[in-house]
Amino acid sequence: MAKIGFDIGGTNIAAGLVSDEGVLVKKGSLPFPQDKDFEKVMATCEQLVAALEEGETEPVRSIGVAVPGSIDATASIVLNAFNLGFSNTPLKAALEERLQKPVYLINDADAAVLAEHRIGSLRGCTNAFMITIGTGLGGGFIFNGSLYRGGRGNGTEPGHLILVNGGRHCSCGNDGCAEAYCAASRLVQDGRTYGWSNAKMVIDAAKAGDPFATAIVNAFIDDIGSYLASVINLLDPERIAVGGGVSAAGEFLMRPLRENVQRKSFFTDPTEIVVATAGNDAGIYGAAFIAE
Repeated sequence: MAKIGFDIGGTNIAAGLVSDEGVLVKKGSLPFPQDKDFEKVMATCEQLVAALEEGETEPVRSIGVAVPGSIDATASIVLNAFNLGFSNTPLKAALEERLQKPVYLINDADAAVLAEHRIGSLRGCTNAFMITIGTGLGGGFIFNGSLYRGGRGNGTEPGHLILVNGGRHCSCGNDGCAEAYCAASRLVQDGRTYGWSNAKMVIDAAKAGDPFATAIVNAFIDDIGSYLASVINLLDPERIAVGGGVSAAGEFLMRPLRENVQRKSFFTDPTEIVVATAGNDAGIYGAAFIAE
């Protein structure tokens, strides 16, 4: 019996049918309702499930759902998912009533980490860390071979470690969070002065040798290096995976980042830092893996 994994984002709702062997059999995607109407979100999820089940001989056993926000310790209520308009939303109960199947919730960054540990670059690690560098800065931990979901079960928010006291304003409302310095939005913010409207444009300009883009990217790498060195000094993980859209820069980003982290790390034998390999479907995989 297969499982369905949902990756609910503020732009699209993606879903995939995943076999017990961990194979993504088929997938689909529909736009997230622009008005954030909860009933429309439920209807969209139901539509995707129907499309994935069509033509399948084996029934779907359960459903996992990854959301970009915090989840309560019972994994039944989405406490806050600002991009989705969810606040204290009983998503698990609502979906179970609608779909008539067991539903399991997970934070989207945790889902990516779980996928990376099962099928990606963290496979075989007992203790590891992953960051996803997108519009925000997500991340999660593998401790003793399992996904670590926080001491109280509320998950972790490594993107909101304070990197600079009283620093740049963060979307969470605080100042100086790592997300304000190490996410793609930082490249966008700094690049606007020179006419670059997205992170890829800044990175491409730096690759071409533009001095202003190079300075922006170097400062960006320096801040990520400080962040990862701090994580290493605290936790000493075996390996760190870097995912998200910015990781597509490959060795242009990774080589100087490794050197930066090594200079700042307390340990002489540095933690291995690699590019995540589970890909754009990591959220789907991780959500399906959390379902029982």
